[in-house]
Amino acid sequence: QVQLVESGGGSVQAGGSLRLSCVASSRTFNMLAMGWFRQAPGKERDFLAGITYSGETIEYADSVKGRFTISRDNRKNTVTLQMNDLTPEDTAVYYCAANTVIVTADLWDYWGQGTQVTVSP
Repeated sequence: QVQLVESGGGSVQAGGSLRLSCVASSRTFNMLAMGWFRQAPGKERDFLAGITYSGETIEYADSVKGRFTISRDNRKNTVTLQMNDLTPEDTAVYYCAANTVIVTADLWDYWGQGTQVTVSP
């Protein structure tokens, strides 16, 4: 079982930045791919970024490529999402996820509880 706890959400003005963190309670963290998703009101949960267990492979959704950066620290069981140049369209609940491989569908095995990000104009 893997438990994921996100932090770092909040409110920011357009053009600002936020850094989300996710801590995993798993001894096998360094064997898991980690990812970030988001869900806006009335919309499906969308893939944003994923990173393999080694960090060698990273994937981004086109909507965040160049603005968001995913990284991980296997010594601290932590994955982060640095979000820059935020727009109101980035307002959503952001979820951390863990899986054996990166997939863009929301079929990952483990999920955090989500953290709200609100971007004002």
